[in-house]
Amino acid sequence: MPKSTPMKTVTTDPDTGPRWALDPRMCHLNHGSFGAVPDAVTAEQDRLRRLVEWNPVKWFATLPERIRLARADMAELLGTDPNRMAFVLNASAGATVVFQSLANRGHPVDVLTTNHGYGAITMGAERLALRTGGRAHTVGIPLNASGNEVMEAVSGALESSRPTLLVIDQVTSATARAFPVAQICDMARSLGVLTLVDGAHAPGVLADPICTAADYWVGNLHKFVCAPRGAGVLVSRGSGQELFPSIDSWGTPLPFPQRFDSQGTLDVTAWLTAPFAWRHLDEVLGWDSIRQSSAEILEHGCRLVAKQLARHVSEPIPDIGQPVDTMRLLRLPGSLGATLAAADGLRVPFMDATGVVAAFTHFDGRGYMRLSAHAYTTIHDFEQLARVGIPLLHQWTRERVNGTNPLNPTRLEEEQCTTSS
Repeated sequence: MPKSTPMKTVTTDPDTGPRWALDPRMCHLNHGSFGAVPDAVTAEQDRLRRLVEWNPVKWFATLPERIRLARADMAELLGTDPNRMAFVLNASAGATVVFQSLANRGHPVDVLTTNHGYGAITMGAERLALRTGGRAHTVGIPLNASGNEVMEAVSGALESSRPTLLVIDQVTSATARAFPVAQICDMARSLGVLTLVDGAHAPGVLADPICTAADYWVGNLHKFVCAPRGAGVLVSRGSGQELFPSIDSWGTPLPFPQRFDSQGTLDVTAWLTAPFAWRHLDEVLGWDSIRQSSAEILEHGCRLVAKQLARHVSEPIPDIGQPVDTMRLLRLPGSLGATLAAADGLRVPFMDATGVVAAFTHFDGRGYMRLSAHAYTTIHDFEQLARVGIPLLHQWTRERVNGTNPLNPTRLEEEQCTTSS
């Protein structure tokens, strides 16, 4: 089990809690995309970077041992065996390592993904099938599917397609819901199917994040754990000897995971800082308290936003079957964000026009706003979204119906200048 100190009261007081470099003029409700790094964690990474430049030769000569120690430390915090865990740049990089190991087997690889999968990893899985002469299948799972319904859908797809590899999310990015990955992995193993669990959002969000039933598990440390970006982990259920870093370097002859500790001149200070980030938040606030506080403020805040959104949207908070505590979906009005390009195109204009940072996603031809919370989130952030952001979304919907372009960047800048003057 991951290590955690006893519960403490979460506070946003800058004199007693973590300090964040986030723009104080913005309401940050999208921690789930890129995370946020506390000032103390940034300072620790800066200290390590100064050591690099103080004596580069000594730094790189001793770097594998530094990584080994950090890996053992991080594995203990996550509750896993350090001999089965390697640092990677992020979850997508870890998935790429797995895909490459399967491509090297020299026979077609059939893959099975879900319609909730993270786009980059799904594309990697599909490319694996294409370049090996295999087939790519997708199992459709309704947004509101229960755990049992998810199991039934995946079971049927496994029986019919008999893939080499199943890629399944632990906490989905686009739809902010959980899947019963341990039971799914056990079922897949009984059918001789390998499993890769995408746990990008799991560390810090789930008290026990690593799915030990998965053949391979990947997770990010730059999201809820608040480590610097470029810190992720790959965990293998087996010995991992088939896994090699994407970059061939001097560690190649070494066994897994030591071969991942020697990758030339990469800046891996994010890896070395990751255990510090975990402990900093745990010691100042406590992980149980962070999760509890984040869940409470997200629940309260989303109700405020949903009340405003209900004027324009039926069922503003959709049923997503198995919700998680730190992320929520809200329906967008009209046809806003109904495609990947349309959803991505909302993020910056909305941020610039409202001062609210939010994620926009799409699923099954419908657009959604995804909100997430962390220790720095306040109810004011949600009030700003309800007061300014939701009316703007409704305005953009009306303008789309009327045939105008509500997301014209030049027009938005002109409106902001007029307002500020």
